[in-house]
Amino acid sequence: MDRVKNKIAIVTGGASGLGKSSAILLAREGAKIVITDLDEENGNVVVQQIKDNGGKAIFIKQDVSEEDQWEMVMDTTLKTFGKLHILANSAGIGVGGTVEEVTLADWKNLLNINLDGSFLGTQYGIKAMKETGEGGSIINFSSIEGLIGDPNLAAYNASKGGITLFTKSAALHCAKQGYGIRVNSIHPAYIWTPMVENFLKAQGNLEEGKKQLESLHPVGHMGEPDDIGYGVVYLASDESKFMTGSELVIDGGYTAQ
Repeated sequence: MDRVKNKIAIVTGGASGLGKSSAILLAREGAKIVITDLDEENGNVVVQQIKDNGGKAIFIKQDVSEEDQWEMVMDTTLKTFGKLHILANSAGIGVGGTVEEVTLADWKNLLNINLDGSFLGTQYGIKAMKETGEGGSIINFSSIEGLIGDPNLAAYNASKGGITLFTKSAALHCAKQGYGIRVNSIHPAYIWTPMVENFLKAQGNLEEGKKQLESLHPVGHMGEPDDIGYGVVYLASDESKFMTGSELVIDGGYTAQ
């Protein structure tokens, strides 16, 4: 229960899905949590859930694509808890469409949130961890779609592929500077989250879509949020102290095919 005891963690997109699971599991392992999201109502529900289980957590409303809001989040975190050791850049959106179908507006909006948000989080996370002076771990949420192509996810592929290589660049920089800050990416396959559910609803038949997605995974089913949350705990903990600039793939065998 103490894998990240007394560490301070920021989890963006923590009101639901993978971010929610990551925040709850980090808190269970002893971290103090800052949850950020645009969804204030559900974000506060997660905070209360953590508190009810004996943990410490606060919520901050944040748009990860806005730089001034990152300044505010880091300032509030350091004023509240004094330090920062863990940053999980979980916030993101999904937009479907082939290269011929996706609009420039959708392309820009998706990259603004997914890629720019991860860039800003990593940049400001490094700054706060340097100020803390105790090293740290930054976990950027990529995807299997940051490793392989999908003809129907042109913009999403671009954003997640960008996160994958950006993470390596940031990791090398921190290592060569001797900061003691590790930067890794995590790569889920399809996980049953509100984002995936809403994506399937927009495509038409929810149950048929779910069965089709399940069939893509050799293990025969989609993942659950905790499958990724446990990976975040590992990357956040000292158990992964020799791991930086790497991809943690949790995909039910999807990319092994």
